Amino acid sequence: MAGEEINEDYPVEIHEYLSTFENSIGAVDEMLKTMMSVSRNELLQKLDPLEQAKVDLVSAYTLNSMFWVYLATQGVNPKEHPVKQELERIRVYMNRVKEITDKKKAGKLDRGAASRFVKNALWEPKPKNASKVANKGKTKN
Repeated sequence: MAGEEINEDYPVEIHEYLSTFENSIGAVDEMLKTMMSVSRNELLQKLDPLEQAKVDLVSAYTLNSMFWVYLATQGVNPKEHPVKQELERIRVYMNRVKEITDKKKAGKLDRGAASRFVKNALWEPKPKNASKVANKGKTKN
């Protein structure tokens, strides 16, 4: 877009923003084409249920985000539209999936090993009469 003439229908100050927006839309279009080239069933068969949930959530969030942008371009305040609640609902589910993923990655505690470490690490004082008991078996010559 650098070699193009600037259109007189909009202020020159926003030309760079519009160029960036156009490039971003092109990138989204390419990603959608790539994603749509594989059937959804074929894609989901290769994934475990958690990964399937991630794909569905990202897809739903992306579509709702694009609708948010569409509303903004039409002069509708998306903050006052039900799409805001939908995006928030999807975000809550994304956080749940993240928690599940983090729990899977977290280390598991071996209680038996932990109790042996603690038991062996604790200092136990010798009984006061331990030296007398040990000396009783010895005879003085």
